[in-house]
Amino acid sequence: MIVLNHNMLDGKIVLLTGAGGGIGFEAAKAFVEMGAKVLIAEVNQEKGEQATTYINRQYYNAADFFHVDLANKIATEQLCEDILSKYGCPDIIFNNAAIVITGEIGEVNLEEWDLSYSINLKAPIILTTLFLKKMRKRNSGCIVFVSSSGAAPYLGAYEIYKTAQVEFCNALSMELEGTHVYTYTIAPGLVKTETAARSIETVSKAMGITTNEFYHQNEDHIIDVHDAGIGFAISVLKASDYHGQEISSLQALNDFHNSPVLTSSSCANEDYELPSVELLMKIIRTFMIQYNGWQSRNVFERQWVLRDFKKYMGVPAETVKKEFDRIQKEVENGIGLRNISQKLFENLLYYWKHQLKLLRGFEKDEQKFNDYSRAIGEWISDIQMLLKIMEHEHGTEQMDTMSCVWE
Repeated sequence: MIVLNHNMLDGKIVLLTGAGGGIGFEAAKAFVEMGAKVLIAEVNQEKGEQATTYINRQYYNAADFFHVDLANKIATEQLCEDILSKYGCPDIIFNNAAIVITGEIGEVNLEEWDLSYSINLKAPIILTTLFLKKMRKRNSGCIVFVSSSGAAPYLGAYEIYKTAQVEFCNALSMELEGTHVYTYTIAPGLVKTETAARSIETVSKAMGITTNEFYHQNEDHIIDVHDAGIGFAISVLKASDYHGQEISSLQALNDFHNSPVLTSSSCANEDYELPSVELLMKIIRTFMIQYNGWQSRNVFERQWVLRDFKKYMGVPAETVKKEFDRIQKEVENGIGLRNISQKLFENLLYYWKHQLKLLRGFEKDEQKFNDYSRAIGEWISDIQMLLKIMEHEHGTEQMDTMSCVWE
């Protein structure tokens, strides 16, 4: 159980968009429990007023409501002016508001694309640009963006702008290096909210399954809306650590509990050693098993994993598979470790280290977390050992047949 107290964010001003219900409302309550003043920006006036009234009954004057349609540029700019006039520049901007447009890309009309762009990307950009100079001037602040699963069928008109938010955050984080203004992206995970339910109903139907079947297939990854909201709120306590990263609510919750992270060194057996070719083939088999596992996942998980792989490897998983197929054939012909890209394995090492870190944010079951961590730790150890062998055998004159791809 997480215990929040007023000392955590005492006196801080938090602008939280889309806080009339769901995760946003739960985050608003958590922010207030942490001592912050929450400015609820919500398009649904009834929900916004109800959320504000509820919070203020629990904590006197801890929330203020701003009725705003973030799809309207002028209204969004006016929101910033009103906040600056009444409270000054917020300490934290949490871009939670979203609209989910579903349907095949060819069937979504241009007005819907424009609406999704206005709320899911343009509004966060406006809020950022209008407050950023003041944050930089005082050299303090936190700007948080909310991501999703990445490219997925029937959600293109939504996911494309959520993905753009991630890249916007990445660029912003680099420009803010060396300051005390921090920015990061957080994913809520699979949460049963009204917004999520509507989109999942559409997508499940397109997949030929029921909504209940969809939730059953993904039950290990479902996170309670209350927990997701708390994860959103407490993540700002580690804003400097998360700067420039894409994290999840579950990761924030685990970090708050100071859960131990199993590293490759804790998983490795120092006495473990295989001949170089056998070790190479073991690594390739490990990747192939993982690759085949990705192909068997549902379309949403598969798309997210493959996108994440390409992001950290620089090339699609299919390209790596083809290269490993080539290596296997050459090894069978007795070529050994010659003509093999060291850069390929360095990138794979980087990706598996990323997976180990990512595991904290997406695996709720402690036993599974420990088992998966040990497995990934062994993969990391294998590659580290192979790289040492390759450096010893080839030195700096190693032939790199994949240099055009991996450099």
